[in-house]
Amino acid sequence: MSSAHDNRTSPSGDDASFEEYRSDLDAVERKIAGEIDPGVRAMVVAIAVLVLVGTLALPHSGAANGWDVLAFNQDAVSERIALFSRLYVWFVVIFGIGFSMLALVTRRWSVAWIALAGSAVASALGMMAIWSRQTIPEAFHVAGPSIGLVIGWFTVMFLTFHWLKVVWARTTIQLAAEEQRRIAAAEAEKNQEWNAG
Repeated sequence: MSSAHDNRTSPSGDDASFEEYRSDLDAVERKIAGEIDPGVRAMVVAIAVLVLVGTLALPHSGAANGWDVLAFNQDAVSERIALFSRLYVWFVVIFGIGFSMLALVTRRWSVAWIALAGSAVASALGMMAIWSRQTIPEAFHVAGPSIGLVIGWFTVMFLTFHWLKVVWARTTIQLAAEEQRRIAAAEAEKNQEWNAG
């Protein structure tokens, strides 16, 4: 009879020892859930970032290249670079290049999400930048969009697509992990009720 009693109490002793490690396991699970594993996409994103850096050296419009637009120097002023172009280049530098590289190095899901959001805004700004270069009145005698602006716009859209795939895959895995946690918690609760009964 005492052996049956010992058998009933031993699982609760195991549960108590497991509870000591639960907080550590939860912390590890949160850390893993916050990380990304871009796999082969890491190389694709890195190449896209290098292309974006290269497009800054190419002509953006007329004599002004991307770096001129970023600094808004005399070449950019003489080409009458609009606000959309300036915002586009800043978003490309900060999010398309900066946060993308930071996300690849840190592998943090939140940083990848910021890179995705900024790149998506840069895609829209790139479209507006090209449009603004095509609608300048002829009286101003300035150039339309050049190769650097066009290649940069396509590249930032390409980058946005790949960050979307990485972030979405991570979100799916996080949802699956949360579902597994809910199932485990329900089973643990059911076991406690069974042992109490």
